[in-house]
Amino acid sequence: MATLKLIENDYLPLRDVVYQTLRNAILVGDLKPGERLMEMKLASKLGVSRTPVREAIQLLEKEGLAITMPRRGARVAKMTQKDMADVYEIRRCLEKLVVETVNGKLDVGQIADIRYAQRVFEEAVAEGDPAQVERKDWEFHCVIFEATGNDHLVSIMNTLQEQLSRYRWAYVQHSNKLQKLVEEHRNIVNALEKGVLEESIAATMAHLESQEEIITTVIQKGD
Repeated sequence: MATLKLIENDYLPLRDVVYQTLRNAILVGDLKPGERLMEMKLASKLGVSRTPVREAIQLLEKEGLAITMPRRGARVAKMTQKDMADVYEIRRCLEKLVVETVNGKLDVGQIADIRYAQRVFEEAVAEGDPAQVERKDWEFHCVIFEATGNDHLVSIMNTLQEQLSRYRWAYVQHSNKLQKLVEEHRNIVNALEKGVLEESIAATMAHLESQEEIITTVIQKGD
């Protein structure tokens, strides 16, 4: 098991601190797919009791990052082609709904907000920090989601983010592909600004298909 250090955060309950620590270790690969998540051992490494570890593992299960098998305990969940395809199928449907909702209705201020989020993402790519790239990429999409004015849709997309996070991490760590994602973001913004529905949908779907291709390669290499 990799060396783990508890993330410092005085404002979160201990359960959430342990959860964030384990989640980050899984996403960056310090905890490998299939690796056992033994409560006692993790508690000892992190200097906490077993209770927050148990609760953190339950949160990881909800996010799809861990799986518990009867009489075998919890393990880091493996990334699978089917799970990725299922999650992205849902995302494609929701992203299409988002585009249909905002198309032709974005005002100058909203377009400016989306372009700003795009520039921030580009800056994160230039700096080369995968954690920042993943975060700013999602924030770019969130600005578009929020432009729908549909709080329920935004909430659903944020919930889906929990299922997407591991796969999103898989592609942002491929630095040789990130410039392509920058260009795809620009295409999305340009299409939304023009207000041509077919172009906006096509740009968005091309972006998602590109991600799926990269993630598929990562999964196949891990098999």
